[in-house]
Amino acid sequence: MVLVLLLTGPPPGAAQTSAPAQPGWRVLQPGLEYTRLKFEAPGKGTTFDLHVVRIDPRVARLRAVLASELDGQKRTAGRWAEEHDLAVTTNLGMFNLENQAEHTGFLRHGEHTNSARWVKDYQSVLAFDPLDGKDPPALVLDLDAPGARERLDGYRTVVQNLRLIKGPGRSVWRDNRRKWSEVLLADDEAGRILLVFSRTPVSMPELNRMLLASSLGIQRAMHLEGGPEASLSIHAGGLDLDLCGSYESGFFENDSNARQWPIPNVLGVERVRPVVCPSAPTPTP
Repeated sequence: MVLVLLLTGPPPGAAQTSAPAQPGWRVLQPGLEYTRLKFEAPGKGTTFDLHVVRIDPRVARLRAVLASELDGQKRTAGRWAEEHDLAVTTNLGMFNLENQAEHTGFLRHGEHTNSARWVKDYQSVLAFDPLDGKDPPALVLDLDAPGARERLDGYRTVVQNLRLIKGPGRSVWRDNRRKWSEVLLADDEAGRILLVFSRTPVSMPELNRMLLASSLGIQRAMHLEGGPEASLSIHAGGLDLDLCGSYESGFFENDSNARQWPIPNVLGVERVRPVVCPSAPTPTP
């Protein structure tokens, strides 16, 4: 299913883009939807083909799976999904080159702290699995917002990443003339979590402009991974996709990558399997 994104008007200073139809969402399981969108950048002859997963965390359960809690071994997103019965799997964030099981920012999963280091330049955080059931099931927060750190104490899973979009809907990524395949996480005005994947290399300011001009209602967004390590696997609702990135400025400057690279830490959505009711016994004549 290929749909073209509705553009609701660009933010100040952004280039105009065409304004086609609303995206149509395919329901994969309760609380989990998918669509595929096309963006056209005017004057550049480039089409951005985006895969978007929308998660209602009040219905679908988010999960983090870390190699540091298991055997320390990296796996592809598709392999993580298969081993842990996940409907959707993507990068939880970037990892350190020296200790490849360690996240580059702060990462806590329950009682396990993968990385205790808060990185000053990482101003976006995802928190889910609240201690108090009255709290929102998942949050994307700006760390420079008042009271953000205090709110994180009430969540079992907390991960810090580079910020792309600051709430409410302001691009903050400085243009450095670099581009790459990208997978990112965002929240929308209804509190849903969005996963957005682009195989086509794109600069982050340009991608931000397109997302903020769209009908997705994005409020905040964080970078998860770029280049050939960017991954998104979807295995639910009759849809089976194992997507991988390729191009990254200064690292992998071609579109030749055809497989997912192993990654140590993933964010997933727990699979919901259909309930099969037993057949009623045949009456005895």
